[in-house]
Formats: sequence, structure tokens, C-alpha cells
Amino acid sequence: MESSDVMLCVQSLSELDVAIAHGRSAAQSLRQLTHWEKTLHDLADALDHAQDDVLEANTLDLEACLDMAVPERIIDWLKLNPERLCAATTSLRRLAHLGVVVQPPGIHPMMSATGREQWEPLGVVALVYEALPELAIFATGMCLLTGNSLILKGGNEASQTNQAIAQVLYETIANSPLPEDIIQAISTSEGEPTRRWLMQSTAIDLIIPYGRASLVQQVQREALSPVLPTAISNCHLYWAASGDEHIVAQVITESHRGVPDPVNGIETVLVDAHISTPSLLELLRVLREAGFVCHQDGSLDAAGYLEAINPQTWSPGKTPKTVHFRQVPDLKTAVVVINQQSSGHADCLITESYRDSQDFIQTVRSANTYINASPRFNRSPAQISQIALGMSAQRGLYGGRVGLSSLLATKAVHLA
Repeated sequence: MESSDVMLCVQSLSELDVAIAHGRSAAQSLRQLTHWEKTLHDLADALDHAQDDVLEANTLDLEACLDMAVPERIIDWLKLNPERLCAATTSLRRLAHLGVVVQPPGIHPMMSATGREQWEPLGVVALVYEALPELAIFATGMCLLTGNSLILKGGNEASQTNQAIAQVLYETIANSPLPEDIIQAISTSEGEPTRRWLMQSTAIDLIIPYGRASLVQQVQREALSPVLPTAISNCHLYWAASGDEHIVAQVITESHRGVPDPVNGIETVLVDAHISTPSLLELLRVLREAGFVCHQDGSLDAAGYLEAINPQTWSPGKTPKTVHFRQVPDLKTAVVVINQQSSGHADCLITESYRDSQDFIQTVRSANTYINASPRFNRSPAQISQIALGMSAQRGLYGGRVGLSSLLATKAVHLA
């Protein structure tokens, strides 16, 4: 595939607003089309055919990162392989089987004596993301299926990979019944100013930032359009006195097996004061053999298995497979710590006590709680309607998953 610059060059806020207007018009046109789901299959086929080109572009990005101070975590996110690309294109084919989403699968319009609520597309969705170039593929499938247009703003570290993927998307859509402006990928040539203009625009219906906490927080602070913040890692687990160390070990290791980003990775373990030292040492032994680095704040005596934590160098989500241990007196204290310090999108309890589980569920303010279960995240799970970009701490009907339902709005219809 011969490369050409198909990405959108934006040099001012007014130019961006024009692109957003084109996207809105495209979304409105999309609603008038029927039986275009074949385009999702065509996109998947085209991306499979262009796999070598995409991986070659990815290699160039990785080589460029060697000359820059790019964090190891970002390089891991950036490094594509055939398996990751296949997972993304498979999601397009699976989404095509759902057909056009008029309302979220499994959700029924709420009826009353005077009216009902119907579901409709948001309009224009913007994805602002670091590395993880396959997110453009997932977001494209999800937005097309829900009737939204999509604006993609990837990071400079993945510029050539994003360009290669965008070219496939553009060429396939150009040969389909879909309006061409339904997907618009913004060039990285303008760098930071483009992101600033995205934040200044009030015309976007939803901005989804995806990446390190610093990026997500910046978008939340500066964006004038609605933002759905995502979260990666910084999940907490409370190990109650009745909990089994082997279940704790399994849940922690499973949570970090999300590839390439452990979205629901457990990074803090709150250990009940009544846990025995032999049980703690057994857990630490298993984790160390699995390649984890374990820290503590000085509250635990673990015979050299726990390194002292350095608050100046350790922070949630910074180092892969690193777990911080802290002793707490009881469940009530653990809940206070979780509500104050976790990202709030997925937190866990390991216990044999039904009462503990009910107290935890009722008092923890997490979007998702896991009782004796792994929180491991999968973008493309067995249930097609649960395909998602990531997780959010936003609580409510959708349980923190940034999925199809997140891209739809409700409109109240009142009947005479």
C-alpha cells in the first residue's frame, strides 16, 4: 500500500470547528442509511490486508522513540503485533453482527403513563489518546454502529502508525455508502496546538481521553465540551481476615494480564491486620515468582519480602507489575482508603464473609466492585454488546465500561 497523507491538517480553532460541522453533517446522513454493516466487514478485511504496512509504520515509530525520552510504558502501548491488530479487526466483524444500534442491547425504553425515553446518537465524538494505535479501530467500529461521527487525535509517538491506519479507514469508507467525513483523523504536524483547540471547542458532543492519568486530567481540566474520563490501573484490593491468600494471588496476577494496558490492574493491596504473617509471606512468594515487585509503607513485617516504598519515585500506573502493600485495621478503614485513593473504576474484596461483601458493595464508591473475582479487562469479550474502549470511574447505568451505551443519549418523549 503506497502511503499518502490523508490526515486532517488543522491550523486554527475555526478550521477545527469546520471539521466538526462536517462530522455532524456526516452523522446525520448516516442515520438515513440502511444495511451498511458490510462496511465494517470491508474495514476489517482492508486492515488485515494492510497488516504488513501498519506493522512497518509501527516499527518506524518505535525506532523514532529510541531517540526520545519516551517512557517504557508508552513504548509497550505503542508496540503493535499481529495478535493485537487481529483482536481489533475481529471486533469490527463482531460489531457488524449487531446491526445498527438503535438502543443499547439489553436496555429497553423506559415507559410511563405520560411518555418514554428513546435512545439516539450523541453526534460528534472525539478520541484523544496516547500510543495504543488500535484504539482508532475499536472507536471507529463503535461510533459507526451507534451512528456517531468520530474525530481521532493520536499522540506524536504513534504518528506513522496512526497515518497507516487512517489511510485504510479513509480508502475503505470512500468506497462505501458512508459519508466520507464520518471518520476524521487529525494530523500530528501541529502538535500541542491541535489538542489545545480541541479543548477550546464547545461543538464536540463527547471527548474521550485515553492514556496516562496526566493526559486524562489535563483534558478534564481544560475541555469546554463534555468529557468521559477513562482510567488505567490504580485499582485497590482489600484482603479481609477470612480471605484466602491463593485467591488474592490469582486475582492480582489476572488483573495485570490485560494486553497491552492492564486497565483494571491491582496496584494497591490493603491487608487486614488479622492476616497471619505466614499467609502474607506465601502471597508475596507467589507474586515474586510471577515477576511482581512488592512495596510497602512500613506498616508490615514481611521478613525482607517487601521493599520500602519511595513516595518520590512510586506513583500509581507508573511501573508495570508493581504492587504496594499497606496494613489496615478493618474493612471500614479499607473503604475510606479506596474511596480516597483508588481510581474508582474497579476495586476488589477477597473474603469468605457475606456480611463483609455486602458492606463493601454498599460503601465503596467504585463503578465496579469484584468479590473474590478477577477484574481483568477485555476490550472484546464474549458478549458482543460489551465491546469497549476502556473503563471509567463514572458510575451509573453502564457500570463504568466505555462501550456502545456510552455513545448514545436518551431523549424524553412525552405523550398526550
